[in-house]
Amino acid sequence: MRVGVAGVGRIGVHHAETLRSLAAVESIVVADVDAGRAAATAERLGAEVLADPAALFAAGLDALVIAAATDAHADLLIAAVQAGIPVFCEKPVAPDVDATIRAVKEISAHDVPVQIGFQRRFDSGYTAAKAAIAGGRLGWLHTVRATTLDPAPPPAAYVASSGGIFRDCGVHDFDIIRWVTGREVEQVYVVGGNQGESFFLDAGDVDTAACLLRIEGGTLAVVSLTRYNGAGYDVRLEALGSAGSISVGLDDGLPLRSAEAGVAFPAGPAYPGFLERFRDAYTAELAAFVDVAAGRAESACTVQDALEAFYIAEACALSLARGRPVLLAEVRR
Repeated sequence: MRVGVAGVGRIGVHHAETLRSLAAVESIVVADVDAGRAAATAERLGAEVLADPAALFAAGLDALVIAAATDAHADLLIAAVQAGIPVFCEKPVAPDVDATIRAVKEISAHDVPVQIGFQRRFDSGYTAAKAAIAGGRLGWLHTVRATTLDPAPPPAAYVASSGGIFRDCGVHDFDIIRWVTGREVEQVYVVGGNQGESFFLDAGDVDTAACLLRIEGGTLAVVSLTRYNGAGYDVRLEALGSAGSISVGLDDGLPLRSAEAGVAFPAGPAYPGFLERFRDAYTAELAAFVDVAAGRAESACTVQDALEAFYIAEACALSLARGRPVLLAEVRR
């Protein structure tokens, strides 16, 4: 299989390295708006390099991985499906809901496989939690707790164009809550604050937020987000039911220490970032996409899934701005 990679920043390079390790992938073609960066990546990985991402669509690809800047995702996705190329795209599909809907409509008009990059769906812990809930082992689900606590903030320029903490960061939690529970979010209520760098406030964003989600059937979910978790990268999920509970991310890499005497768990070292925490999940995600591109499997995360998670993020942003609960029906188009 001949696979293209559009965008060779940090995650794009990681994807290219992962693709190179998959037996079904025979060759890799990379392109980036920064031609020098693409050339350096190609040389290091033994890949072919093209002048720019637009050249990928005439390169005889069997599949394409999009890891470019967010504002380029929708155009590259649409160009890929129009060219009949199975495509994997990092989230989000587009920077806002309206652009996402336009992209979903165009993509849906073509019978070309598309997979969106929500790697937590391929993490063994989240998979086990989903199976426990679906199998009834927890009884009825009363509470879900989810966290995405980044160790340090991204650059100011990134924050200004990221879409905010809910669309950029919390959207992973919103997607995985939908996936693990198998249910839709009905209402959100959000509070947020800024104690860190002023560029969050300047961008109309917050550096820390707490989101209360009401899910179909009465389950409540609490999502905690921050850009300032100095202990390390802390991403977890707890599912609590009438008959049992289960935790995802409760391992020795958890950047949390007990205040109880004599307790040595977790032993550390703490996860420093998302690549270390989700290394195996990223590999499983791209292996699954290769199967999708080859026609051996269905997409595990569709553009419609991405839109649903984006709706929750949009409702959270509106709740923060208005200072009130927001029904998902208010943001749906």
